[in-house]
Amino acid sequence: MKQAGFTVLLVILLVILCFFPQSMFAVSRDKAGHLFFIERSKNKNLVQYDIRLTENSDPPDSRPVNVYWILENGQREELNSIEKEYAYGITRQEKLDKDRFKVILAAFKGLEIIVEKLNDSFKAVVSIHGRESILQKIYVKSDETQARFPRVLYVELFGRSKETGLPIRERISPR
Repeated sequence: MKQAGFTVLLVILLVILCFFPQSMFAVSRDKAGHLFFIERSKNKNLVQYDIRLTENSDPPDSRPVNVYWILENGQREELNSIEKEYAYGITRQEKLDKDRFKVILAAFKGLEIIVEKLNDSFKAVVSIHGRESILQKIYVKSDETQARFPRVLYVELFGRSKETGLPIRERISPR
């Protein structure tokens, strides 16, 4: 009896997959405009960076990158004004070409991020260990001082070499 129930469920699932477009079920981070995220040692909340696209799949000329929180519970929340200005916000977005932008983050002013179209999707390109790389995530290791302010111990950049596609990472310690 259990086998028959499983078979019916499998047939229903196959019918659904055959008659409905896959795009209704697929969740593609590239199609959603995902560029990279910041993960922190403090908690499981992530700061997400996405490319904004117009109806014809082009980025707008101004503010092409959108930033927001993905909370531990999966909910989305906007950055507050202090987070935007001093931590995770974008201080500069400059159009370089049709599908190419320079982005500077508030807390990482020395990290130049080039957002460009590669193989039909937008990627964030940075230098990791002196190699042009596609940025996937930034990890921030911190602790709290006695005054309850976070102190960054190090930052790690994770990505893939643009040339070879192999994983690459670099740890950066504050000066």
